[in-house]
Amino acid sequence: MRMRTAEQSRLTEAEGDYILGTNDDEIERLALQHRVWRPHVLAAWQRAGIGRGSRVLDIGAGPGYATFDLAEIVGPGGHVTAVERSRNFVDALNASVRTRGLANVEVHQLDLMNDELPANNYDFAWCRWVAMFVTDPARLIAKLTASLVRGGIAIFHEYAQYSTWRLSPRLSAQEEFIRRVTDTWRINGGDSDVALRLPAMLAGNGLAIRSTRPLIFSVGPSDEMWQWPASFIRGGLVRLEQLGGADRQFVQQVLEECDRAEQNENALMITPLVLEIIAEKVR
Repeated sequence: MRMRTAEQSRLTEAEGDYILGTNDDEIERLALQHRVWRPHVLAAWQRAGIGRGSRVLDIGAGPGYATFDLAEIVGPGGHVTAVERSRNFVDALNASVRTRGLANVEVHQLDLMNDELPANNYDFAWCRWVAMFVTDPARLIAKLTASLVRGGIAIFHEYAQYSTWRLSPRLSAQEEFIRRVTDTWRINGGDSDVALRLPAMLAGNGLAIRSTRPLIFSVGPSDEMWQWPASFIRGGLVRLEQLGGADRQFVQQVLEECDRAEQNENALMITPLVLEIIAEKVR
């Protein structure tokens, strides 16, 4: 893959360097993604112990879909602090906070690498698909740890092996799409398999792992989980073409392959491997 041009660099800078973009289509895709993953997220929070009165830091909150679930769980006696870099996402989040009349949610626009996290003693920190995009995950973990009380819990959902995303029958263009996407993330300082590095970072910051859980699924076209990666393909191809990582011919090839797979009732999709990590601050 060729490196970004100055114009492509300005494109990502205009959106806060978000490789996936922050436009309305991405906000809609994130809504679908959260809906599909919501049962697994709620189960993780329950295993970690989030409940009424908890103080939670939502890191990389996006448009706030997890934020609002957390606000409901912690109740009026609890508090959720959402931190997010994108102005578009923050605006969407704040608008929803006002519409819902949430008094237990606080929103901060900040850069996780360059700004300090809001000063507070949080009981829990929630981090989903954030460490994979920052340029220095170890720095993120250090900041996150400092925000927690002793005995506080950090919960992560991050990719451990993105390349497990495959279809049966296998699709050559889809697999090439995955390679180009992960190349783009790496060029921009990300790590698509960052979860494999997290245990050592957590231990180095005084966090002890309490549980880990692989989250990977085998689904057919009629399963809603199928739509999670499928929606990423559609939006990801547009973004990849904008960034110079694909031409129109390749975009059409991927779309046609995936459309044929979705019409095949016997097709299977293996999703990207996500690792759930729950860790406690012990020092």
